[in-house]
Amino acid sequence: MPMTLFLLLCTLSFSTINAAEFTLTISRHYCSNSSTIAPNSTYQANLIRVLHDLVSSASSDRDEGFSVTSSEAVYGSFMCRGDVSKTECMECIKNASVEITRLCKLTKVSILWYDQCMLRYADVNFSSTVEMEPLLDDYNGENTENPDDLVKLLNKTMNSAAREAAWHSSRMYGHREAKFTREKKLYTFAQCVRYLSKNDCWECLRNATSNLLSIQKGKIGGRVLLPSCFVRSEIYPFYQRRSKGTVPFQVKISAATFAAIVGLTLPIYMIAQHLLRGRRRRRGVLRRDSESCIEEHPIVQRQISELRSLQFDLQTIEAATNKFLNDNKLGEGGFGPVYKGTLPGGQEIAAKRLSRSSGQGVEEFKTEVELVAKLQHRNLVRLLGFSMERDETILVYEYVSNGSLDRLLFDPELRGQLDWSVRYKVMVGVARGLLYLHEDSRLRIIHRDLKASNILLDADMNPKISDFGAARIFKSDQTQASTKRIVGTYGYMSPEYLTFGHFSIKSDVFSYGVFMLEIITGKKNSQFFSLDCDEDLLGYVWKHWSNGMPLKVVDLALSGAYSVNEVIRCMHIGLLCVQDDMEDRPTMDSVILMLNSDSISIPVPQRPSFFFPGKKCKQAPCGLNSDRSNSKVDQSVSNITSPGSPSDSNHADPGPW
Repeated sequence: MPMTLFLLLCTLSFSTINAAEFTLTISRHYCSNSSTIAPNSTYQANLIRVLHDLVSSASSDRDEGFSVTSSEAVYGSFMCRGDVSKTECMECIKNASVEITRLCKLTKVSILWYDQCMLRYADVNFSSTVEMEPLLDDYNGENTENPDDLVKLLNKTMNSAAREAAWHSSRMYGHREAKFTREKKLYTFAQCVRYLSKNDCWECLRNATSNLLSIQKGKIGGRVLLPSCFVRSEIYPFYQRRSKGTVPFQVKISAATFAAIVGLTLPIYMIAQHLLRGRRRRRGVLRRDSESCIEEHPIVQRQISELRSLQFDLQTIEAATNKFLNDNKLGEGGFGPVYKGTLPGGQEIAAKRLSRSSGQGVEEFKTEVELVAKLQHRNLVRLLGFSMERDETILVYEYVSNGSLDRLLFDPELRGQLDWSVRYKVMVGVARGLLYLHEDSRLRIIHRDLKASNILLDADMNPKISDFGAARIFKSDQTQASTKRIVGTYGYMSPEYLTFGHFSIKSDVFSYGVFMLEIITGKKNSQFFSLDCDEDLLGYVWKHWSNGMPLKVVDLALSGAYSVNEVIRCMHIGLLCVQDDMEDRPTMDSVILMLNSDSISIPVPQRPSFFFPGKKCKQAPCGLNSDRSNSKVDQSVSNITSPGSPSDSNHADPGPW
């Protein structure tokens, strides 16, 4: 094992040892347009009751990953993938119950598939029939070099998994794997809803398998989703393999065991540091001894294995980016330049290359690997791996095709691509990502640099929070912290953070509020600093809000094509988030609740005092950098005077890519 990897492991691995996080990724959804729900009708009330019952069932002690319920003429059901834990199932159903009503507004027949679960409702009883429609499918974009061989193996392996699900499993699911090439295996999974008979389950799975083989022949992976069953295949393990009769589990380590592990590894870490300073001729021999010692512990072995799986060969990244060709450069931030690349299998990547002149780069690198490798959510950018070789330090991310939000939002020519439905989707998605960071992951994370340039948009305009170089981890019972070193971006930092160095989840809430108001208005907060010293974006919005003219600030690029009620509600929530007193700001779970309900009562916001209005502007000329809200801050609290003063030490940061 390379010494760089060993040291990174020692630095990062032992802050927490937990089971891996799971990602809630929507596979497909179906909303029937044949019949709709009247607002405030009896049907809608019954639907709310059904969804509540399903969530309660998923949370109950008797839950086994499946439930059917009804209320008068509304029928509902959920099915969790057979291998997921009770906690994963519960979280998946909770999210699905909210998401399905957003995606399928006022439709009586709706189905939502996540990777981990399926939730549906309808106005007819579906629990007595095998349903082969609607058929939803999803495939990997990569083709195999041996399509005929893959089809033969897939048919055989999927039949075996389907046979296990239909005839031998009480929970009606099965999985099989088979060797495909010398390096790769084929993994298959099949499952039926549990109200089917064994014969009906077999019939459904054979139908799904037939469609999987015929619709997109030769793809390296895919899935076919039917209301009564589903099948999925990949060339990587996407399910938890367990022997027969085992149940989902989570790794739990006592404090004593954890202390013993740390006690074992800390001396090894100290030895490794000493060896790095020692003579080269001795270092190689002793390094092998120290590494063999640390690798004896099974938990440490697992951590090493996980990090190894994330490590990229530098030669692979150089080939993917054409040796960091300038034409492949996507942008440059405080960490260094970012390049687009394509791996041998066809997967597109974004490679963040540590700039050797970056003073913060090493710390940002350690923070990003520590956090992003452990955090998985559909609204967080996904870390694929890293490389530490030949004095190169590189982070490899999934490539997000539509780039950063600010690239579209603040461009007069491009902002038309962001209609109101997309902007609303972005606000909700970012809120979900922040809630995951603050409450739902195994760590409590404060991002500290949320802004439009750190929000990436995928091909479907789903938002992904990126750039965790400034993030901080909180203990589970910790609510706030202080620092003498302010890092972040002017215009997005909360008053208590910028002035006193105090930060908490409410600091991120403030940044989110600014972000919301920028999306609604299409205006950068920085735009006001260079044009009008009397007010910033918050003052501009508040003035029109308090004068009863909120729609005057809405982005003209929307051309009036939006829901007035939704826009006003979002503006209302944004103003709540940017209130001076952190106690007055909502938490992100409250924000999501307010975004998803037009009937909940919302508090009256207090007037924000604005960061750089009037008197403060007179202390510093109005001719500030026009990208002021994209100017990153890294300085001591004691050195902060007014923005733009000589003591500021900012550098431009156009975003991660």
